[in-house]
Amino acid sequence: MSGFEKVIDTLNSVLWSTPLVVLCLLAGLWFTFRLKGVQFRLIGDMFKLLKPERKDEDGISPFQAFATTVGSRVGMGNLAGVATAIFFGGPGAVFWMWVRALIGAASSFVESTLAQAYKIKNADGQFVGGPAYFIERALHAKPLAILFAVATVLGPGILMPGLHLNSVASTFNVAFGAKELIVGLVFCALLALVIMGGVKRIGSVAELIAPVMCVLYIIAAIVIICMNWREVPHAFGLIFSSAFGANSVFGGIVGAAIAWGVKRGVYSSEAGQGSGAIVSAATDTSHPAK
Repeated sequence: MSGFEKVIDTLNSVLWSTPLVVLCLLAGLWFTFRLKGVQFRLIGDMFKLLKPERKDEDGISPFQAFATTVGSRVGMGNLAGVATAIFFGGPGAVFWMWVRALIGAASSFVESTLAQAYKIKNADGQFVGGPAYFIERALHAKPLAILFAVATVLGPGILMPGLHLNSVASTFNVAFGAKELIVGLVFCALLALVIMGGVKRIGSVAELIAPVMCVLYIIAAIVIICMNWREVPHAFGLIFSSAFGANSVFGGIVGAAIAWGVKRGVYSSEAGQGSGAIVSAATDTSHPAK
């Protein structure tokens, strides 16, 4: 193992230590309890609010914000993440990913609402915000806000897109024999055209592409389930039995199942990660909870 790999491994062990895994679960549970199950109670209102509330040059619509965040929550990282969780944590990790998704929705609601409540207008007259803003303005912890901002630039801004693009390029190479460098350059050029137009163009492109992507994603999942319908009951049984150590084969890795389920749950849903809240802050809406 190289020196760089040792540094990454050390940081990973600290960032995803057991206390932080527990903290992610407890935070979701606390917000779920405190807000009386807001992610279940107001699900009907959620669908109603996906319709554009109004047109305003200062921000993007709630649906555009939704589509933009879905673009990062459903995709290559999600597919690879589930496979990684099962490989290291066994089938039981899937159950804990479900748990994290359900209670993490409350965390996502809170961080997005806070992003709206503490958003500001930048020099161009557009809404901006996110965890860095409400950490500074609400908690008055500017050093922590700066640390979050730096981590966001390095993570979602630089490192994570590279990981996703590598997965896409590798897939095109295996499936169609396309050269990975060519695929990478094409995708980088398309990405540049979108992001250089600012948050408005990102929102406009996302509201066109994300729904199509989600529909294809769901159709593909349904087709795969139908093709293997005989194995579905066995798969569910394996997930639940290994999640609690009832399955002798996976009984010794219950802790790993919980840890990997929570880790991948955070990564795939972004609940508590903060990046989704940055997009939510750019929305022009009449109330932060919307």
